[in-house]
Amino acid sequence: MMVAYIDAHRDRHGVEPICACLPIAPSTYWRHKGQQADPTRRSARAQRDDVLKGEITRVWYEQEQVYGAEKVWRQLRREEIPAARCTVERLMKVLAFRGVVRGGRFVITTRPHETVVMPDLVDRQFTASRPNQLWVSDFTYVATADGFVYTAFVIDVFARRIVGWKVSHAMRTDFVLAALEQALHLRGEAMAGLVHHSDRGVQYVSMRYTERLADAGIAPSVGSRGDAYDNAVAESVIGLYKTEVIGRRDRWQTLEAVEFATLRWVDWFNHRRVLGPIGFVPPAEHEANCYQQASVA
Repeated sequence: MMVAYIDAHRDRHGVEPICACLPIAPSTYWRHKGQQADPTRRSARAQRDDVLKGEITRVWYEQEQVYGAEKVWRQLRREEIPAARCTVERLMKVLAFRGVVRGGRFVITTRPHETVVMPDLVDRQFTASRPNQLWVSDFTYVATADGFVYTAFVIDVFARRIVGWKVSHAMRTDFVLAALEQALHLRGEAMAGLVHHSDRGVQYVSMRYTERLADAGIAPSVGSRGDAYDNAVAESVIGLYKTEVIGRRDRWQTLEAVEFATLRWVDWFNHRRVLGPIGFVPPAEHEANCYQQASVA
């Protein structure tokens, strides 16, 4: 049998060459060398894989290196780049790309108010037919070298768009009120028919917070005590934030570092991140489609 020997290797000390001989047919060897010299001689699948690897790499880095195969595939489809989902998954393994995974320890941030009399106007039905129909609010913690800091969000349920946020050293009413004020500034004061839903935390049921909601014509709503799903949409977005921003560093140093990273993430989340619950489009695009359909009607 005719054989060709390729790839001599040195031993682990780099002194004596050790011939790790691999017997192969000469035609296979020369075909391989020919393809190295002229990549157009490779198979159509191999050439297509090279093109897709480039597109997958671009999408993965453009989307903050957090997408798994499903989201990368969805983004390629949005850009009308044909690819099977299994192919994307296979090539991401070759490229050693993977999406971020949720998980981590917890700190209790909700201190429930014992005498809350506000109704639960949502009853776990986190749906909205238009923007500014239902907002949800919540906040989470971030461990830094200077101690814990906290990030609050106000989210419009229709498109899961973050309309207000704030980072603070303290869990006071001023902190969550600042996120609400940002949302009101972005959306305007005409809020007829809007419901604001939160958990029973003392910050959200405080007199100052509820008075501000009343001034803006917003109906307050709070979840039931001990219900793990009483603010599911807000908790879902916060889970993405903890996974895609906070969990990607072993240690955050300052509030300012968290604040800047949150600013970048919120802009990306609202305008470029595709979300499954709204049809794998970004929140801003989903809202724009709604307004466009309303203007045509």
